[in-house]
Amino acid sequence: MVKLLLPIPIAYLLGSIPFGLLIVHLISGQDVRTIESGRTGGTNAMRAAGILAGLVTALLDILKGAAAIWISRALSDGNDWVSAICGLLAVIGHNYSAFLIRKDENGKLCFSGGAGGATTLGVAIGLWAQSWLIIFPLAAIFYVVVGYASLTTISIALSATCVFLCRAIQGKTPWAYLLFSLGALAAVLVALKPNLQRLKDGTERRVNLLKHLINRRVV
Repeated sequence: MVKLLLPIPIAYLLGSIPFGLLIVHLISGQDVRTIESGRTGGTNAMRAAGILAGLVTALLDILKGAAAIWISRALSDGNDWVSAICGLLAVIGHNYSAFLIRKDENGKLCFSGGAGGATTLGVAIGLWAQSWLIIFPLAAIFYVVVGYASLTTISIALSATCVFLCRAIQGKTPWAYLLFSLGALAAVLVALKPNLQRLKDGTERRVNLLKHLINRRVV
């Protein structure tokens, strides 16, 4: 029983590590929570301290998601359901970090963190190593062509759901992995609720990376 339960809090605490907060503070001395969206993920870290900060943050967030699975498998003797639960807890930890708890003006405890895209990708890699070959290219194309970081994050969780649904139907991976991806998709959607509202209102910030690359080539 201990083997089955121990990985769960470990996964949550691992997911809670706010790498974006740490990286941005090291590079620029700023608190990433006071900039733009206030999230600790790679996109906001890039806005706060540059591309390198964003890339390092994203890579570390991916790594902690994968590590949550590796640790859960080692401690639970490879139990698939424990791995799925740990993967979801890592994403939830990233979005609602145990290390970033504060009280609002009403004295209510509030959690902060990221949106969960990179950590979801990391968990998917931990569950099936080749999953990044599908999820990452689709997310990259989505990011360049559509230009919204929020929708790109959603595309990662949605792609993971499609991947594990197809593989479960084919009998190649357990149905437990689909449970993780559906939970991660729900967590991402909840975290990005303000962004979805801004998309609806037409006020969501767009990256326009494709336009930027075309303009550079023309110049």
